[in-house]
Amino acid sequence: MGVKGLQYFMDRCCPEACVTVNLRDMARQHVAKNQQGCTTTYNTTNPTLVVDGMACLRHWYSCKDWVCGGQWREYMDVLKSWVEAFNSAGIRLVFFFDGVVEEQKRQEWVKRRHRVNGEVSKMFHYLKAHGEQPGKELFCLPSGLASFTPFALRSLGQEVFCSVREADYEIASYARQHGSMGILGQDSDFIIYDSALYLSVAKLRMDSLTTVMYHRQRLCQTIGLTVTQLPLLACLLGNDVVSQEQMQHIRNNAMAAYRINSPVRHSGAPQGQMVLAVSHFVSSLRDREEQETGLIPQSLNLSAPQRELLKRGVHSYLLPGQEALQQDDMSALPSASAFEKHFSPQILKACREKHVAAEGFMVYSVVFEGVNECSNTLEDKENAELLPQALVYKPCRQRIYGLLLLHGHDVGSIDLPRIREWFVYSGNPLKEPDMVNPVPLGFPGDQPSLDFLWFSTSPEVSALRLKSFLLILDCQEYSELYGAIEDSLLAALCLVTYIVLQVQTLSQEDLDAYLSQAVCMRLKSPQELQQIKLPFLSSRAVQLGSLYVRGLNHLLGANCASGCPLPSAALMPWHSFDGRLFHSKYLLAHSGTEKTVLLDSDASCLSLFLCLREKLTETCRKRGRVLQSRPYVPEHRHKTTPGGVQNWRERGEMTEDHRHGAGWRERGEARGYPRESDNTERLWERGGGIRGGHFRPHPHPNCHDGGPQDMSRPPNCSRGSSYRNRGRYQLSPRWSHPSAPGT
Repeated sequence: MGVKGLQYFMDRCCPEACVTVNLRDMARQHVAKNQQGCTTTYNTTNPTLVVDGMACLRHWYSCKDWVCGGQWREYMDVLKSWVEAFNSAGIRLVFFFDGVVEEQKRQEWVKRRHRVNGEVSKMFHYLKAHGEQPGKELFCLPSGLASFTPFALRSLGQEVFCSVREADYEIASYARQHGSMGILGQDSDFIIYDSALYLSVAKLRMDSLTTVMYHRQRLCQTIGLTVTQLPLLACLLGNDVVSQEQMQHIRNNAMAAYRINSPVRHSGAPQGQMVLAVSHFVSSLRDREEQETGLIPQSLNLSAPQRELLKRGVHSYLLPGQEALQQDDMSALPSASAFEKHFSPQILKACREKHVAAEGFMVYSVVFEGVNECSNTLEDKENAELLPQALVYKPCRQRIYGLLLLHGHDVGSIDLPRIREWFVYSGNPLKEPDMVNPVPLGFPGDQPSLDFLWFSTSPEVSALRLKSFLLILDCQEYSELYGAIEDSLLAALCLVTYIVLQVQTLSQEDLDAYLSQAVCMRLKSPQELQQIKLPFLSSRAVQLGSLYVRGLNHLLGANCASGCPLPSAALMPWHSFDGRLFHSKYLLAHSGTEKTVLLDSDASCLSLFLCLREKLTETCRKRGRVLQSRPYVPEHRHKTTPGGVQNWRERGEMTEDHRHGAGWRERGEARGYPRESDNTERLWERGGGIRGGHFRPHPHPNCHDGGPQDMSRPPNCSRGSSYRNRGRYQLSPRWSHPSAPGT
C-alpha cells in the first residue's frame, strides 16, 4: 500500500505539500488551460479524473450495516449519487481496479491477508460476545465488494478498467498519457510516479467536492530531491516490491548520518525523521549520469540480488515514454505463460478484452497465468461446523477449470494443467499455493470446445451454454426453469442448491432462510431494506451471508466460462441478496416462524417459495442429501422485554424495542436446540464430507393476487405453468446479452 511512512510524512511533517483544492474549480481551470494551448489532442470539454477503485471502497461503502453480508441496493444508490456529483461538476470519471496480483508482490499480499484475518477474528469475537455489530474500529468490508463494484459502476454507465498488471502503474500511465486532471486515490505511490496530480479520497468532501492535493514539486523542494530521484527514495523506504527488511541496513546508515549532520532537526516524529534521513542520503549520491539513466548508483552497499531487486523496484515507477524505461524496460508485461498454449488466439483475445473492460471474472487469470485467488471472507475461524467458503466452492472451481482447460485433452493424461490457488481461509498459512486439478463436467459425449461455446451462432449452442453452467453447479435439472422464472431467481436457486449439497451441516431452517430471502428480495425497495430492524445478530448467520455472496462470485466465473447463458446482471448481489433481509429471515426460520410470516404474509411469495423448495429438495434427494430440521440458538445471553421476541416471531417484525433475545434462547434450550457455539469438533469430518424494518404484510404495487390459493402445497413449477403468465409472477423481459463471455 504505497511507500512506507511517506503518506504520514506528507500529512504530518510537510504541510506545504498538502493543498486544499476545489475539484469544480480544478475542472474549469483544466479546460481553460488546454483550450489556451490548442495543441493537445485530449478531450478538453470533459476533464478526466482517474479513480483508484480499490482505494475508494471504504469511502463508498457508507451503509450503516456491513457485517451481515452487505446492503447492496443501498450501496448502489450511494455509488449512483457519488457519480452524479462529479458528472454535475463536468468531471468525467475513469475507474481502475486490481485485476491481478503480481508475483513480485505476492508476499506483501500474503502479509495483508494475515493481518485482515486477525481483524476479522476480533470482529467475530465482539459479535459473539455482544450480539451486535461492532463499531468502526473493527469495520470490515463486506465480502465480495471489490469483485462486484466494477460491475456496479459499469451498470451506471461508467468507464471501468480491470488491470492486467499492477493497478497503480496502469492508473498513473493512463493519467499521464491522456492528460488527466488528477488521480483520486489514497496511495503514496502516486506521488512517486511522474504523472497527474495526486488527490486524496480520504479527505474528499462530497458536499463541497473539495479534497487535499499532494503537491509533488513542493514535496521535492522540502526533502531536497528531484522528481527523478523519487523512485529510488521509495524503494529505500520500502514498498510493495522492495520490503522494508531488505533495505534496513541502508536506512540505518542514513539515519545515523542524518543525526550527526542535522542535530537540530531531531524533534520530529520517527517516521518523519526516516523520510528526511533517506532523502538526504539519496541526495548525497552524486553520480548524476547513473541516476538519470535509471540505474542504481554503484556506491550503494548492495549484494547482487539486492541490486537487482532495487533496480526492479525503481523501474516499476517508470511510465511509458520515459527515457529510462526505453533503455532498460524491466517492467514490461510478462511473456506468454505455459497455459496460453491450451487456447486459440481468438479465446485469448476475447478473454483479455473482457477482463480489461471489467466484463469478466476469474477466467482471465486462469487462462493466462494458471492462477486463481480470493481475499479475506467474513468467516469465524472458531466455528468448526461451517466449512470455509474456499473449500465449499472448490468443486465448483475445479469444474470451471475443467471447462476451460480439458476440451480436447485426455483426462487421464499425466500432463494435465494444475491451477495455483491462493485462497484465504483459516488454517491456510499461504506459504505456497494450493495446486488444484481441473475436473471434467461429465458431458455425455465429447466436451464442447471453448471456441464453440463462446463464439458459435448455431441453434444448439444456447442450450449447451446453459447445460455447461448447470453442470458446473450440479443443477442440470433446473434447465426447465430457464425462462420460466427470473434469471436472478434461477441463479439463486442454483447457488442455494450447491451450498446445501456441499455443506452437510446446513439445516432445513438455513435453506428456508436462503430461499425466502431470495423470493422476498424482489419486492423490496432500498428504503424498506434499510428499515429492517434486527433484535440481535448471529455470528453463524453472518458467515452464511458471506458464504452466499462468495457463491455469487463463483456463479459469475461459471457463467463467463460457459459463454454467458445468463446475463451478468442476474448474478449481481443487488438483485438477489441483502444482508439485513437474510439475517432477519435466518432468525425467523430458526425461531420456528410459520412459513406465511416468513414470506411476509404474501401469498404469491409463499407459493413461489414452496415451489422452489420442492424443486431443491427433490434435486438434493436424488443425490442422497436429505435436509433435517435443526434450529440454532444464538450464542450470547441478553435480557429482553417479556414476550418481545415471541411477539416479533408471530408478526414477522423486528423492531428496536426488542433487540435482545434471551427469551427465545431459553425456549430453544428447553426444546433441545443446539447452540451456535457448540462446535467442539469439525462436523464435516464425521461422515459425508464435501461432495466430489419491519415486515408489514402488504400487497406489492406491481403485483396482483389472482384469487384464493391453496397454500398447503406448492404450485406446479414446470415450464407449462410459466410464472410469466401467472399474475403476480409476471416477470420483466429477459435481458439481451451477447454470446462472448463475461458480459
